[in-house]
Amino acid sequence: MALVVAMILMVVITLVGFAAVRGTLMQQKMSANLYDRQVAFQNAEAAMRAAQQRVLSNPTDIARNCQAGGVVCPANPFTDSTITSKIITVTTGSGAGLFTASNLATGQPQYIIESMGLWQDPNSSTGYSQSANAHNYGAQGLSTMVTYYRVTARSDDPKNAGSRSIVTLQAMIKQG
Repeated sequence: MALVVAMILMVVITLVGFAAVRGTLMQQKMSANLYDRQVAFQNAEAAMRAAQQRVLSNPTDIARNCQAGGVVCPANPFTDSTITSKIITVTTGSGAGLFTASNLATGQPQYIIESMGLWQDPNSSTGYSQSANAHNYGAQGLSTMVTYYRVTARSDDPKNAGSRSIVTLQAMIKQG
């Protein structure tokens, strides 16, 4: 009888051990995926900063003018096959606008710049005791017009990444 009870306890302890090993393996996979995503996020952030430095000095980098009539600008311009020639891979090296991805990343980050056109600068003065939309009612505020650009950056080309994480970031950049 003691042998049967000991065998049952050994089976229960073995099952508990297998459950603990399974949980540990799952946590290792989750932390590895989180680490991979963080590396991809840093790569996309580097592309965003490189684009921000180049947007004003390189007008040929701009993919399209989204304020122009008849121009369709999808939320994710990387899905638009008509502007694949305007996908810019960040140049490797060190210095302003240059970035070399670490060997942990899947590859060099990329970005697309789109002109969103001229819009009123929300940070400029609208005049004494006037609201931001006072110009709509004939008020003569001091609002200025500025050009906005939409930059969409991703950590790498999905063709190179395989099953690794791809992070896409998007930001509006104000000229001036």
